[in-house]
Parts: sequence; C-alpha cells; structure tokens
Amino acid sequence: MNYKLTKGKVFSIQGSVVDIWFDNSLPAIQNLLIAESNMKIPLEVVFQLNSNIVRCIALHSTQGLSRGVPVEDTGSPIDIPIGNQLLGHIFNVFGNTIDSGEKVNIERRKSIYQLPPPLDKRVTKTEIFQTGIKVIDVLAPLEKGGKAGLFGGAGVGKTVLLTEMIHNMIGYYSGVSIFCGIGERCREGEELYRQMKAAGVMKDMIMVFSQMNEPPGCRFKVGHTALTMAEYFRDEERKDVLLLIDNIFRFIQAGMEVSGLMGLMPSRLGYQASLATELAQLEERITNTSSGAITSIQAVYVPADDLTDPSAVHTFSHLAASIVLSRKKSSEGLYPAVDPLKSNSKMINTSVVGEKHYIIAHEVKSTLSRYENLKGIIAMLGLDQLSLEDRHLVRRARQLERFLTQPFVATENFSGIKGKMVDLEDSLNGCERILNDEFKSYSEDTFYMIGKIDEVIK
Repeated sequence: MNYKLTKGKVFSIQGSVVDIWFDNSLPAIQNLLIAESNMKIPLEVVFQLNSNIVRCIALHSTQGLSRGVPVEDTGSPIDIPIGNQLLGHIFNVFGNTIDSGEKVNIERRKSIYQLPPPLDKRVTKTEIFQTGIKVIDVLAPLEKGGKAGLFGGAGVGKTVLLTEMIHNMIGYYSGVSIFCGIGERCREGEELYRQMKAAGVMKDMIMVFSQMNEPPGCRFKVGHTALTMAEYFRDEERKDVLLLIDNIFRFIQAGMEVSGLMGLMPSRLGYQASLATELAQLEERITNTSSGAITSIQAVYVPADDLTDPSAVHTFSHLAASIVLSRKKSSEGLYPAVDPLKSNSKMINTSVVGEKHYIIAHEVKSTLSRYENLKGIIAMLGLDQLSLEDRHLVRRARQLERFLTQPFVATENFSGIKGKMVDLEDSLNGCERILNDEFKSYSEDTFYMIGKIDEVIK
C-alpha cells in the first residue's frame, strides 16, 4: 500500500471513534488512515467535521492509542488483493491471510467500494439452481444468479442449512465459491475450514471472515471485501460465483453500532436511518452480467422470530427466494425446519419451472395449508370427528411433512444417519406419488428422514 505524505495527528479518542486533526487538506470520506502508535491502527474516515478535523471509525482495537499520535492518509479507501492466488485461503477485511498457509503476495489491488454494474451490462436469467434439499427445490427453488435468504430466529438451523448447501453444491459446482462470515464465531469458521479441506474443495473456494470480537467497523466492511473478490472472478475470470453470507443481520447490526458510535439519531426500533441505503449498496452488487453470474445464499437472523422487523423487511425486498425457518417445525423434530407456507420463490412459475413442477408445488402447499386449518378442530374434537375426505387429506399432509425432512451430511456426527442429496426429479416424483395416494397403507413414520421415495418401500 503506497501512503501519501498527508499527515495529521490524533485529536480525540472515544472508544472506536477517533478524531484526527489535519493542518492543510482533509482526506476524503472512506479514505483509510494509519495511526502510527505502538502498532499501526487502521482508521476509516466517516465525517469531515470542519476544515481541520475528520471523524473516523477504528478498524482495530484503539488500546494504546493516545492524543498527538501521528496519522498518515493512504490517499484511498481500503484496497484488497485480487487474483487467482486467493483461492484456497482465508482472509480478513483487509485482504490479509489469516490461515496457516503461505502468505499471498499479489501486486494488483482493488478498492472494496465499487458501484453496481449499470443496467445495460446486466443479464436476466431464469434458471433453477438445484441444492439437493427436497423442501427447497420443490417449494422455494433458488435462481441461478439470484439472491436467496434463509430467515429464522436463534437456534432453528440457519447455519446448518447453509453448511449443507455448501456440501451439496460445491462438489458439483464448476465455478468459484466464496464464503463470507460476518461476525462469525471463530469455532464455526475453523470447523467449516476443516470440513471443506477434508472434502477437497478448498482449492476452488475463498473464505473471508470478520469475527465477533472485532470492532463494528470491520464487521460492517467485510461483506464489501468478499463482494470485491467475487466481482473479480465474475468480470475478469468470466466465471460463475457462489457467494454464501452468514449472517446479513450482523452486517445490519454492525452498521447500527457504527451509526450509534457516530452519534446519529436512530430510526425505528433503534436501527440506523440509513439502513435501506447501506443494505442496497451491498445487495445491488450481487447480480448477473454478460461475463458471469454471482449467485448468493444469505442467512438472515430474525430478532424474536418477528418477520416484520425492519432488518428482515428490508432484506426481503432484495431476494428472489425467501426460505423461512420455523421454531414450531424444529420443536416437532422436522428438519430442515423450513416453513413451507411462509417460504416462497419467484421461480415458481410455469414459464420457469414447467407446468408439472408448478402444479405439484401448488398442490403440496394447498394440502399443507388445509391441514393447518384443520389442526384446531383436531385438537378439540379429535381426528375421528373429521369427514372421510378430510382424514385422507390429513394423512397425505402428514406424509408430505415427513417426506420433506432430510438427513444432512453436516449433522451425520450428531444424528448417526447418513446424509443424502436428492435430485429435483426424485423430489417431485415423491410428492406426486404421495398426493396420488400411492402410499395410503404406509405409516407416516416410514417417510421420516429418508432420501428418495423408494426408500419407503424398502
């Protein structure tokens, strides 16, 4: 990194907020400054307070920093290395390797702040992106080059589902995969790295992490770092990129912390007033161009399981598919705990998935919806008080609920059941045969945690 000679000094320090005094020209907003304390502390310019003072957010602990410490302006925002040599490594927000592998020496660097591609450069595709997970492929299929969200509260299985998608897709996926951990626990990152290395897919994968213990400035910028790497492979290497983000809520939360530290007035429920803009600046860069596609799957924590929370509402508007995880399904042992009635995808259209898929998905949702309406009557009067037609419907719905469960590779060590990946055709075939009453003599338990429908007969 080539530093310019514009020098300043620390004027005041309030936790992660540092004011810097410059005698002459002020650095631009988003410029990276380096405070030469007992260790180099990176700072990013957020405000120009007056003709001499800029307010910065620290991207490292400010312990040991004091007033009067000299500060240098690098003359540019955070820039990171780009190139094929990034593959197989784990990076932090600055593009420095944090794994035990050899250091990556790349001369070419690029700013993490890039504009989304202009509209005339974008390409719209309507192609299904298969995951091998029955309930998703049938009821909420993902779009190749689109954005999908996994919504759920704490402990309902967002990270497990995301990990399973990585297992299922990376082995069969010809492009580059980038995993971005925003505010991750170090244990989760280490486990994922070990699993990917054991599976032999790290050579086509990049991981970018900002851990929970890092300042909010780092957690807020790490998504832009991962996206800049993804854009390089899409635009210059002309490859399709699979971008996995865990967790978008922590990106919003970090922005809320930065906004609070800067003394800005919060909006509804304590979120920053600029929430929609900051999220759009990140999400709108994830798109298709004529050179390649970035397909993104994002975990989204939902505070207090409230889907009307502003963080969830603003994220919904950017997605092609929304997969909602249910605490009720989880408590019943139906994993993955996807709520089929709240999950949806714009790909469920006859012109995209075909008439057969559309009809089956509609029938499955209709059957489960009618069963949901009957649950109150069953609880009060019992199953025997229903009409014969309704009893058949309940049986089909309960068989479908259990058929849409699936053993995961990611949970083999805990469940003792071998993980299974199921093709879309097999998933549709299984749902169709249940709806046609081919298995009316079979117990609903035989459909639980299986792969293809033929396993019921075995």
